[in-house]
Amino acid sequence: MDILIIDDEPKMGQIIKRTLGREGYDAESTDNPRQGVDWVRDHPVRLVLCDLKMPEMSGLDVLSQVKALRPETDFIMMTAYASAESAVEAMKRGAYDYLIKPFANEELKQLVARCMETQHLKQENKQLRDIVEKEFRLDNIVAASAEMRDVLASVRKVSRSDVSVLLRGESGTGKEVLACAIHNNGPRRHKPLVKVNCGALPETLLESELFGHLRGAFTGATQTRSGLFEAANGGAIFLDEIGDISPALQIRLLRVLQEGEFQRVGDTNTMKVDVRVIAATNRDLEAAMREGAFRQDLYYRLNVVPIVIPPLRDRPDDIPALIEHFAKKFSKGQRSLAFARAAYDVMMTYPWPGNVRELENAIEHATVMNESGEIGIEDLPMSLRQFAAGKREPAAGIQIGQMTLGEIEKQCLLEAMKRANGNHTRAARLLGITRRTLGYRLQKYGLKPRGAAGEGELENEETEDGAGPDGESAPPGDGPQANP
Repeated sequence: MDILIIDDEPKMGQIIKRTLGREGYDAESTDNPRQGVDWVRDHPVRLVLCDLKMPEMSGLDVLSQVKALRPETDFIMMTAYASAESAVEAMKRGAYDYLIKPFANEELKQLVARCMETQHLKQENKQLRDIVEKEFRLDNIVAASAEMRDVLASVRKVSRSDVSVLLRGESGTGKEVLACAIHNNGPRRHKPLVKVNCGALPETLLESELFGHLRGAFTGATQTRSGLFEAANGGAIFLDEIGDISPALQIRLLRVLQEGEFQRVGDTNTMKVDVRVIAATNRDLEAAMREGAFRQDLYYRLNVVPIVIPPLRDRPDDIPALIEHFAKKFSKGQRSLAFARAAYDVMMTYPWPGNVRELENAIEHATVMNESGEIGIEDLPMSLRQFAAGKREPAAGIQIGQMTLGEIEKQCLLEAMKRANGNHTRAARLLGITRRTLGYRLQKYGLKPRGAAGEGELENEETEDGAGPDGESAPPGDGPQANP
């Protein structure tokens, strides 16, 4: 039911019911306040319209009982005896608003519509909060590798506290995701998390964004404006790329961290704030301190709990889980995506210089480009296709941990000669060495061409002691080129 009307005058209740029914609302009315309370107990009701003065029970008592039964139900008080005291008391007990009798139908319809719209917005906000909380629940963050499990263990600990956190890692490793997780799993999760990229704004604009400004403080400041620290009051602020801020701004930020206070640009009045600071950087702050580019006192204020996020190339166990995660995200349940073996192998061996962000973009790109339901190399972004084209087949078959360096070198020589059909010049070009060095290496491992010099098949010919001459020096003049 949308609306319940409680009024000891049955005729008034019926008039209101018909008026709201014509607006499309599902409305019921009763002249018995106790029956109305029972109705609310047994049925979810979005809005109760109730008279203030009734013989069996006052509207204020009905309001208290309705809110105790269903806190989400809105309540509008109707009264012919309007007074400031009764209105204030109704608001204190949780009423949305009140109507003074007699009221026009248009006034009733507008107030109810406004109340319903507010309910709709509240419901949307709740759904968004639920989505955010679900997305940033720690058990929803992909962490298949031991390295990321250690990171999440640290995140779980700092989430429960209120200390400053410094997230460190290359661009794209997921610093912002972890900042959101820290906030949304902490005591301030119902307050805002304000995000700012310190490296994306020039110094003067960043100062105004962070601390606000007075009208006329600088050219273009046509009105007073509050800053992001004020917007984050009671919650947290995420300062991404903190290593890029100027020394002057570092001093102002240090004051906020130490004293919890600041001044707007152009203002002499001090403002107090209660804000948790979560910072992130991909820079070497220790080196910046040694060079005098970053304040030591600010570093120690920010670095209460440092969390280092390893690059994706150092945690390959996360790649399959991330591929699956993003494939589900971008398929949006419309179809299940499969990966051809070649495409999957490329993604597993690609070094991912852009880290998780690059992997996410690659999966989204492949999802858009693919039409068959099975993602192939041709669906991947250009950087991965170029990587796939440049991969050398010999390297894929070499098990480094099971072969000596000499065996690996010999395998590369054999593969190069095979690709070049025994032609020394082409084989040397494939390996990036001189033809003379190639000849020396072939001789070293007992690999001699059959037939004409430089062409034909190879035969494996060991030296007299059964091993290649590993101790021999390179031919004069080749120097470092002797290593393929």
